[in-house]
Amino acid sequence: MIRYISVLPFLFVFNSVFSQVEKDNFKLASNKFAAFFNENKYDSIVAMFSPEMKTALPIEKFTPLCAGLKNQLGSIRKTRFVRLQQTTAFYETIFDKGVLGMNMVLNNRNEIAGLLLKPYTEAKAIERNSTPMFLPFKGVWTVFWGGDTKEQNYHVESLAQKNAFDIMVYDERGSTHKGNGLINEDYYAFGKELFAPCDGEVVLVVDGVKDNVPGILNPIYIPGNTVVIKTSKGEYVFFAHFKQHSIVVKQGQQVKTGELLGLCGNSGNSSEPHLHFHLQNVEDMILATGAKCFFDKIKVNGVLRSDYSPVKGDKIETVRE
Repeated sequence: MIRYISVLPFLFVFNSVFSQVEKDNFKLASNKFAAFFNENKYDSIVAMFSPEMKTALPIEKFTPLCAGLKNQLGSIRKTRFVRLQQTTAFYETIFDKGVLGMNMVLNNRNEIAGLLLKPYTEAKAIERNSTPMFLPFKGVWTVFWGGDTKEQNYHVESLAQKNAFDIMVYDERGSTHKGNGLINEDYYAFGKELFAPCDGEVVLVVDGVKDNVPGILNPIYIPGNTVVIKTSKGEYVFFAHFKQHSIVVKQGQQVKTGELLGLCGNSGNSSEPHLHFHLQNVEDMILATGAKCFFDKIKVNGVLRSDYSPVKGDKIETVRE
């Protein structure tokens, strides 16, 4: 099958709003793609590509990929629009002999700037974690974004991140950094150890993204250095913005609660060092629906709580046995 990402990257988009309404330009492009594919007019599909796509995936490479896909799955019988995220639309693509998910990126000239076909699953949404969760850090941290309302948590407009947390470390003056805050080392969260909040399997590790200069964001790979853990209940715990080259776990590794994952950093679409943490129902955030995360044993503003989901302004720390 085609598993291709163009040189104009297909991104995780952290701060965008999902839409359930298909735009006319995507509808036209997806219909043309299906028609040309079924008619073996692979050159016509390449003609829809952006210049960068044509360079990265010319007709002599694209034709055997399409021919192999058709030999394996047959013709496209139907494409069903699922959702739109900024410049990327996702379709359930039904072939004669199987179903794939198709992510299609269009640029401002309505050229195909990114294309990815992969196995399609539509997982059931989950309301909250059934796996016991513990805070993934030591010491007192403060929730900057967290909760169910837009005022508490700007993530609520994103389907995958609607219950996400952004968590920082503050001093007694209410500042997240010492000195002038011009370097990452000034920030109290930078370099802090982050731990597995539960038992599970590491299903994704990204560790090569440089840390930003504070105040300068990286829109190219928005999550930055990332770890995703799958629990035995089929929940996916998503960590973003690790310090570059600090992650000590590997994809496929089984981890236990409290095991070191890496260090807090400032990589990706992050203005200063902090932890982004959320729970979702599938591994791929493009397809995911977020779920609310409750922590089993937690101290909130100095008070012991159990089965609690923090909100903006809470000072939280792990309860030690």
